[in-house]
Amino acid sequence: MTEFAKFNLTPALLETLTAIGYVTPTPIQDQAIPPAMEGRDILGSAQTGTGKTAAFGLPLIAKLQTSHRGSALILTPTRELATQVMEVLKKMLGKYNTIQTALLIGGESMGPQFSQLRNRPRLIVGTPGRVFDHLERGTLMLHDAGFLVLDETDRMLDMGFSIQLEKILKFLPKVRQTLLFSATMPSNIMTLSQKYLTNPVRIEVGSNVATAENIDLSFEHVDSDKKYTRLTEELQAREGTIIVFVKTKRGAERLAFKLARQKFSAEAIHGDLKQSQRDRVIEGFRARKYRILVATDIAARGLDIPHIEHVINFDLPQAPEDYIHRIGRTARAGAQGYAISFISPEDMIKWREIQRMLNPKAAVNATSSPAQHGERNAKPHRGQGGSADGDKPKRRRPFFKRKSGGGEQRASA
Repeated sequence: MTEFAKFNLTPALLETLTAIGYVTPTPIQDQAIPPAMEGRDILGSAQTGTGKTAAFGLPLIAKLQTSHRGSALILTPTRELATQVMEVLKKMLGKYNTIQTALLIGGESMGPQFSQLRNRPRLIVGTPGRVFDHLERGTLMLHDAGFLVLDETDRMLDMGFSIQLEKILKFLPKVRQTLLFSATMPSNIMTLSQKYLTNPVRIEVGSNVATAENIDLSFEHVDSDKKYTRLTEELQAREGTIIVFVKTKRGAERLAFKLARQKFSAEAIHGDLKQSQRDRVIEGFRARKYRILVATDIAARGLDIPHIEHVINFDLPQAPEDYIHRIGRTARAGAQGYAISFISPEDMIKWREIQRMLNPKAAVNATSSPAQHGERNAKPHRGQGGSADGDKPKRRRPFFKRKSGGGEQRASA
């Protein structure tokens, strides 16, 4: 029997949870669902992959199922995350669901969205830009939206959606329940919560800057002109699916093309792709049609593909916080994951900032390893300089199996 029964959810919802395999709540669900069921506002933070969607989705669905009036709005920073959230919520709604839904995201044709909105949806998931577009057109009404979820709020603010958020919230009733979730809690998030949340329950599961315990971390100092060679060596040595993070859209395209020419099974995803192209790439990767996804930080948050085994930071992220979100793409749902970061000489300032974020109280130097700053299972780096324990550099034994041959055949997506 599912342990979700203790949350006083509707019988229909409990039956659906059992059917889709929800048995034991995660920590964020255990802490967030009870106060949310009581109608409390929530200010919640947790590492990615901890079950936040169900933490806000179950109280939301329970509220819609027990009333014939009112609607709910969920805002996310990216189209991919909005799509994933809607997929999870539809599973929890069950096969006999009568609640109409609408997915409002940019990069998609307006026609189908107009059709969804004409059906008077009570559950709306979208990105701020497209939601505000519909509000301005008058095709979306939120006067009865008594339930609001802001998911990955720090990312929304980082992406410049603060003005749209402010405008969207003016369309919602002042008396409502608001659940705000954020992977990190910088000052602008706290200011936002003070303005729009009423006496919220503060929930924090794990450190906002801690990495998952089951990620085997390593890093390597390498000159920029040697990074590609080292990347191909790592790709040949590792088994399973891999995300390679780069800093620019053009860099993602170039790297994926270069890898494909060497018979690696690779595709690129970045913000300049049309939504249909992004969907095709993600679904192909999810279905293992190719093994390597070259991505900008658009894929660092919200992308939930359980089979990802390795993360390679070909370029370090521009923002230190994105380091956590990048490596959080692996080790999902308790699985073992592996991550390695290439550090070129021009990256040293970024690397110090990442270390300082992970452990602000520790002394930070250029060659210290993640293990010295709160990360678990870090390995001595390979290459120039001292090892993680300060002794003579050692060649560590690979934690992955080596495959024979020089690459793979490219699979069509």
